[in-house]
Amino acid sequence: MSGIRIVESRLKAEDAVYSAEIAAGDPWFHEIRKGQVFRIVDLRGNQAVDTLFYNAHNYADRYSAQDTIRAQSNIYLTTGTTLFSTRGTALLTVTADTCGRHDTLGGACANESNMVRYAIEKRHMHACRSSFLKGALDWGHGMEKRDITCNINFFMNVPVTPEGRLTFEDGISEPGKYVELRAETDVLAAISNCPQLNNPCNAYDPTPVQVLIWNAPDPQLQAQ
Repeated sequence: MSGIRIVESRLKAEDAVYSAEIAAGDPWFHEIRKGQVFRIVDLRGNQAVDTLFYNAHNYADRYSAQDTIRAQSNIYLTTGTTLFSTRGTALLTVTADTCGRHDTLGGACANESNMVRYAIEKRHMHACRSSFLKGALDWGHGMEKRDITCNINFFMNVPVTPEGRLTFEDGISEPGKYVELRAETDVLAAISNCPQLNNPCNAYDPTPVQVLIWNAPDPQLQAQ
């Protein structure tokens, strides 16, 4: 079920129309237009990047792990994967991936799950759901807590055991690895750059990541 497909991109960072660095623990919300290409770069390796996608014109039409997994018959994301929404909309397609495999099942850490998984005194520690909620409220446009649903964990290694259990293991990513997606419709991307210190999803050392966006290629230039 691994289905790893390593494909490098031809796009150059200097040609991107947008670039930003997201500090560990910070949220990031940004619209990506149809045809644009979106890249997430694991700058230092092993950083888990919790990510949600929404139809930019209807936030109720959001990324669906179940529909995406069913469509590709694989629990991991890699090159060639199309991300589907709850209403069957094709949101984005993975067009390049130098890590090779990304988690769809591990979910986002929360203050409550930190207590359950680790210790009661861990409740105060910052968590991805807190970052998502802060980002959603700052973004506005009617987005609220109920819009934070099951997310993708880019670069995160969550193997499934033969018994069907999930385990959180050291990451398989390295510094400079990236995943690149083409927007199939206008989408809102929401990232919580994971601050988790209690499991090896980011080698117990949360680090920044970079995001870049390129405009859709000019069809006339492609035809030349």
